[in-house]
Amino acid sequence: MDLTVLKGWLFDPTVGKIITAILGILIIQVTSSFLQRSLTLRVKDTGTRYRVRKVIALISYLVMILFMALIFSDRLGRLAVAFGVAGAGIAFALQEVIVSIAAWFAISFGNFFKIGDRIQMGGIKGDVIDIAILRTTVMEIGQWVDGDLYNGRIVRIANSFLFKEPVFNYSADFPFLWDEITVPVKYGSDIRLARQIIQKVVQDIIGDYTVSAKETWKEMVNKYMIEEASVEPIVTLIARDSWLEFTARYIVDYKKRRSTKDLLFTQIMEGFQKTEGRVEITSPTVDLAKAPTFDVHLIDNQGKGQNSSFSKNSH
Repeated sequence: MDLTVLKGWLFDPTVGKIITAILGILIIQVTSSFLQRSLTLRVKDTGTRYRVRKVIALISYLVMILFMALIFSDRLGRLAVAFGVAGAGIAFALQEVIVSIAAWFAISFGNFFKIGDRIQMGGIKGDVIDIAILRTTVMEIGQWVDGDLYNGRIVRIANSFLFKEPVFNYSADFPFLWDEITVPVKYGSDIRLARQIIQKVVQDIIGDYTVSAKETWKEMVNKYMIEEASVEPIVTLIARDSWLEFTARYIVDYKKRRSTKDLLFTQIMEGFQKTEGRVEITSPTVDLAKAPTFDVHLIDNQGKGQNSSFSKNSH
């Protein structure tokens, strides 16, 4: 290559700016990585550590953009028109991406949900394990697994669903859920004794949740336009066609619905067994009425009549 051409290329202002931009971006990236490692090592709380990393990464991106704008500031005026035309087309083509970025800002500063919350968004239910600019990552629960347990799938949901569908948060301001169990009891059982057993079991197991829920609900009343609600366990009775149905309604930690139901049913069954038959569990039964008898008059080939009686169930 001609030395003059090489010299002119090396001292070209545009080339110099490109090299400066590359070096600047590398320095910013290295500095960001160093800060993330050094600061996060001093933070013990997992949630705070995660947020510190995210904030440092976001600041580094903004610094990169500002650095590039300062370097090429003299060319931005001439490129403004071109960027304006191209930007309109890009905005239309990437509208989903733009909405997801806007939703990320809303999630970050709007208190919709945070890392560790259990949410349902875009038809997916699970615990939030990461919130990125475009997608929110959750550890999914449910589907083929009952009892709000993890099924092992990690799902990434576009942040744009924040503006398209309702977002259900199971653990935001009130980390409790109302739940209930139904206990079928046989007719003829001692219903007062059955109610006492169910009420005592529910009170023994749910008592700790009730105290915490009362305090949290007071904060809810102060924060939102919401009425006072009873968080005490309630046992009600309904008479069905073939059995008596007791329903226990109670409040429980949103992550312990399945284990709590197991404890409730186990102790209720044990309590019923100790009554020596005064309280019995039942299941739906069906009473079959006796089939009526039909009189049928048959005619043979010779035209002679013949009487025959058989029940409805005969073949």
